Amino acid sequence: MAAPSPAESLAASDIIVSKPDSGTESLQTCEASITSRPRAGQSVLHEGRSYTTIKEGLAHILVPHQARTFTDPKAARTANLRDGQQGDSQAQSVFYNPIQQFNRDLSVLAIKAFGEDLCALRRAKHDRSKSKGGNQGKRKRGGNGNPARVPGVQESNGMKRKKEDVEDVVDFRSEVMVDATAGQTADAEGDIQPGATTHDTRMDDASEVVRDDSHQYPSQHESIPAPTKGSAANIAQAPTNGTASEQVNTVGDTQARTWKPKFRILDALSATGLRALRYAQEIPFATSITANDLSDKATESIVLNIQHNGLEDRITPTTSNALAHMYLAAFSPAHEKYDVIDLDPYGTAVPFLDAALQSVTDGGLLCVTCTDAGVWASSGYLEKTYSLYGGLPLKGLHSHEAGLRLILHSIASTAAKYGLTIEPLLSLSIDFYARVFVRVRRRPADVKFLAGKTIIVYNCDTGCGAWTVQPLARNAHQKTKGGPNGDGWWKHSFAQAPSASTHCEHCGFKTHLAGPMYGGPLHNPAFIERLLDALPSLDKTTYATLDRVEGMLTTALEETLFDDPLPAADPKDTIPTMPPHTLDNHPFFFHPSALAKVIHCQSPPEAAVKGALRTAGYRATRSHTKPGTVKTDAPWTVVWEIMREWVRQKAPIKESAIREGTAGWGIMSQSRETTDEQKPDEGEKAESSNLTDPGDPDPEAKHAAAKSTAISGIARMAGKPATDSPSSLTVVFNEQLGRDKARKRLLRYQANPRPNWGPMNRAKSGGGGG
Repeated sequence: MAAPSPAESLAASDIIVSKPDSGTESLQTCEASITSRPRAGQSVLHEGRSYTTIKEGLAHILVPHQARTFTDPKAARTANLRDGQQGDSQAQSVFYNPIQQFNRDLSVLAIKAFGEDLCALRRAKHDRSKSKGGNQGKRKRGGNGNPARVPGVQESNGMKRKKEDVEDVVDFRSEVMVDATAGQTADAEGDIQPGATTHDTRMDDASEVVRDDSHQYPSQHESIPAPTKGSAANIAQAPTNGTASEQVNTVGDTQARTWKPKFRILDALSATGLRALRYAQEIPFATSITANDLSDKATESIVLNIQHNGLEDRITPTTSNALAHMYLAAFSPAHEKYDVIDLDPYGTAVPFLDAALQSVTDGGLLCVTCTDAGVWASSGYLEKTYSLYGGLPLKGLHSHEAGLRLILHSIASTAAKYGLTIEPLLSLSIDFYARVFVRVRRRPADVKFLAGKTIIVYNCDTGCGAWTVQPLARNAHQKTKGGPNGDGWWKHSFAQAPSASTHCEHCGFKTHLAGPMYGGPLHNPAFIERLLDALPSLDKTTYATLDRVEGMLTTALEETLFDDPLPAADPKDTIPTMPPHTLDNHPFFFHPSALAKVIHCQSPPEAAVKGALRTAGYRATRSHTKPGTVKTDAPWTVVWEIMREWVRQKAPIKESAIREGTAGWGIMSQSRETTDEQKPDEGEKAESSNLTDPGDPDPEAKHAAAKSTAISGIARMAGKPATDSPSSLTVVFNEQLGRDKARKRLLRYQANPRPNWGPMNRAKSGGGGG
């Protein structure tokens, strides 16, 4: 008999004990079944097809043997030339992309942190409503045998219900209450319905594969025909033991009723179902997870993976158009809205935004991925960018941050139509795609601030690379005399225009418009801190990209520059809400090597530039979108003065290095030495004044006045005192001061881990993203 140690490492269904002719017994392994305990690298045989188990996080998915999980154009081209085939790998019928593991790791952590905060708020509200007790509590829950009263309907005495009572009743729509003794569930208002099943009565069975009817409204789900015994879809007929929100406490013969808030997640474009599987495995308080895809093949794959992971009671697979599914959740009485909606399409997510915003709960989370970086971060298809995102792209190294702001602008403008406001919790440009997490709230009063948080950009993309930001409107706080605590009100008015000339004030080249785009903060610092605090307790074997998650989150936290301190947060609110009028007065960044290229000088070290800015009293950090960048609250006049001083002090250039008429010539013509040499004496001034027509304005004086006004305006935005001439600035290249002192080495910018690192080709069946 073979030693027991190798047998113990295999599942029972994977072992065959045979007796050869020699009389000795040996161990042989065979392909496991769909119900075997999943393991990474496991070979599974189901209905005559062989699969390989791939593990990510705590979830396992089945991928057909020889399915392509990476793109290698050279190998594919060689194989095609050799035998007309694709070599050792086959195109996927359902899209799985291992490149986005960082995206999925980050999504799990972000949704988990958000969900803990949301559930804590719901528990607190539930406790407050429960502590009221008495007849008031019974009246709200129908405890006296009468049906619960509808908010806004008059009582028998002709008096309307109090506002807080209405809020408490509405809040019960997002709660689950279970009576373990009778198998009863609570309805939307918390009423106990005798004889009700333990399932969510407003949704279909948690393990049923359903198809939405997009042609009828409202409509119920239509079940898929019953599968044959042993088929992959048998999961649809599996019995359930109640929802994930069910909890029973038994003490002797007494069974107590327990309560748990709902937390519902929709993976709208699920493909293999990997995201839904990870959410079910790694977010324990999630009560309902729906994995939806338009493709029948994708749904079959989702069903197999759910069964392989043993999550029939946690995940509901559906075959439906994502738009129809979300609109049903938003408007059909037979459905409920979701607390989290994850949109991860192949390409842009814009077509799904309207439905997603209407089907997410008040205070819910919207997770959006856009992989069409060639549209929102490139100037090659500006007409396409405008048609999708409602703004023009920005040309330059900072185009990816502008792309994030275009995506947020599209979400915010879509939400504003319905009185919804968004708050970006985290917005990242990652590899070839963008990923944003926004909190959605129904606050019509806050929507009024959107115009003042929308900006257009005058970009000197063909010259020196400088830019000027112009808000579309103004949000001005007005103080009220004698008001309580000095509180005032907000006035929304037109912004003064234009804020910049048609030509760049620094180099004289033409400027081009970009936007409109979102001008508020890209992140909520408290949310990022919440994520960072949770990282030390995580297992790196589960979250393989944990080092990169920590580095990127830390960089995102450091890049946020606010002029005014944020108001104190409510201790009960672990993820405080950013004030609706908060602006990002210092968007975008520059690259020292790009500035050195303009004036044809040696590139200064990043630490030297940061040290000069910090010595001058400005803040300097980096951007998460690109390495080697500098993000600062200093105006461009100061930045270019530092570069001119770098040439004068550290890296002199030949006079012939810069040709007249170039952007570099325009920049260097304003250097201190040139300015002193070009100052005319009193005689020249008098002669010039005699030759000038008194009726015509002095062009030089006009230009100087415009430049002074621009400098003062930029300085006011930066919160710095205005100076008419940056030549009075003391520039010290203190590299020690410019070095960022990190507690440990962080993986802020990861290089491509292998060749041909990219989004891969779309799946044959047209399923959603993996």
